Amino acid sequence: MKISIAAAAESELIAIARFYAQQSNVELGFAFIAEFERSVELLRMQPKLGAPWRGSNRRMPLRRFPYSIVYLLLPEEIRVLAIAHQRRKPGYWSGRH
Repeated sequence: MKISIAAAAESELIAIARFYAQQSNVELGFAFIAEFERSVELLRMQPKLGAPWRGSNRRMPLRRFPYSIVYLLLPEEIRVLAIAHQRRKPGYWSGRH
């Protein structure tokens, strides 16, 4: 199954990785990206692995980090809409497609 990432979600990925690299160390920033990639690969193999959340969207929490991948499951594509913090600004991404 094809994975596509909304531009805003890609910007979030980079910003979060930079935050961890600056606040802690570079390895933690790379670890965040690696966890995102691992999770996306799991979704590619099992698209319904994430739980239904807020309408037709689904959410898959990342291990080790307080973020979730918010995605839309389309017939032939998984569209990553956001990498959302689990406790901040709920639903801020709801207008994304």
